[in-house]
Amino acid sequence: MPAYPSDRAEDIAASLVALPTGTPVTEVARRLLDLFTGGQVAPGTRLPPERQLAATLGVGRSAVREALAALEILGIVDVRPGSGTYLRGAASELLPQTLRWGLLISEHNTVELLELRSGLETYVARLAASRAENAAISRVQGHLDEMRAARDDYAAFAVADRKFHQALAESADNATLIDLLHVVRSLLHVYANRAVHDDDSVATAIEEHAAVLAAVARGDENGAAAAMADHMATATHRLKAEITR
Repeated sequence: MPAYPSDRAEDIAASLVALPTGTPVTEVARRLLDLFTGGQVAPGTRLPPERQLAATLGVGRSAVREALAALEILGIVDVRPGSGTYLRGAASELLPQTLRWGLLISEHNTVELLELRSGLETYVARLAASRAENAAISRVQGHLDEMRAARDDYAAFAVADRKFHQALAESADNATLIDLLHVVRSLLHVYANRAVHDDDSVATAIEEHAAVLAAVARGDENGAAAAMADHMATATHRLKAEITR
């Protein structure tokens, strides 16, 4: 069993303030996440007991218990029966889980998520054009070939499409950007899988992906960004149409 640093329950509790009466469990979790990602609580630190957190925040113990359970599922805290609850990682390591939590519990606007994805994918293409090595470009090319081979199988085409974008993101060599895109794509997954459902859309998508890859392969940052922006405009139009069906 790992050795944990000295108990900082009083310091952690003092950093929190009471919440408005009737605040939902999600706000309790959000307040704790704000504290954890502030960088002042070290990994492995034992958190105050439920009753102390509940008293400090002015909520019932059940709200604290449910919030901690949700944070445990996300991998942010480690609940040890009979021992206590401990913070798992450093602030930077908690960012992806925190972002995922924030987006999943928000009443997000799907159109805004589409706009966010467009911006992220365009920047990925620009970075890939300046950073992608030959092996990475070959992997992206392989997924484009899969898209061409699956042009009559829309489900398989959608899988190959996702792999193309994932491989392109990996070639950009920015882990945080990959995490952001993963969250946004996950939230749009239900629509994206149904977005391409006719031969014309498939042909257009293949042509647009090929243009992105060609610019990346020749190291043309502006060209890659422009080609991806064009593709995202088309894809966003299709997804918006799917959402309103």
